[in-house]
Amino acid sequence: MFYTRQVHSRDAHVVDQNLSLVRAVTRNSLGGIPAELPRDPFVESSIASKLKSLAIGSYAILNPGAGWGAKQWPAERYGQTARLLADRAGLTSLVNCGPGEEALASEVEKTAGGAAQAITTSISELIALTRHAMLFIGGDTGPMHLAAILDVPVVAIFGPTNPARNGPYGTRSVVLRNAASITSHARRPRPDAAMLEIGAPEVVDAAVKLLGATRA
Repeated sequence: MFYTRQVHSRDAHVVDQNLSLVRAVTRNSLGGIPAELPRDPFVESSIASKLKSLAIGSYAILNPGAGWGAKQWPAERYGQTARLLADRAGLTSLVNCGPGEEALASEVEKTAGGAAQAITTSISELIALTRHAMLFIGGDTGPMHLAAILDVPVVAIFGPTNPARNGPYGTRSVVLRNAASITSHARRPRPDAAMLEIGAPEVVDAAVKLLGATRA
């Protein structure tokens, strides 16, 4: 079937595009069926113990890394965001640090002035950590999509990729993208120039708005 038949999707988001393929094969719609991620009791308990040992209550997850530099909002702005989040929302920020991202996480901590703390996890631990977060802030990355699957509010910061196609799916979210950003998927080492027009106060305004809607 996959070699003899084409499916033409009119959907914008890549998730809906893939669901249209499922509909073509099964003749059934999967709309409204929530995605489920594994819940490992040992990992859940381990993360809870780790947060308790760090004296962390309510927290946001900041994700400064990205697949390539053009999608990466500057680390120091994540640090500024952490400071403002602590002042305006009383949230501690945990900085998700993947392999090779230690320098980014360190820069966030340095700029945050004590309002952020780096944390390194396995994938299953990241699922558990994200599941209990109040908020996620990051760019077009795997951890951002993970937060969306887990129905965690997301502030997404976009540059050279199209949020209509790749934005957070199925969760409460605010997508910030400067009007001058062009969908180029350019894999340049430095951040998209228009992305630099987005400042930490704008990100925190969006975060506070989402948190207010969540608590209402």
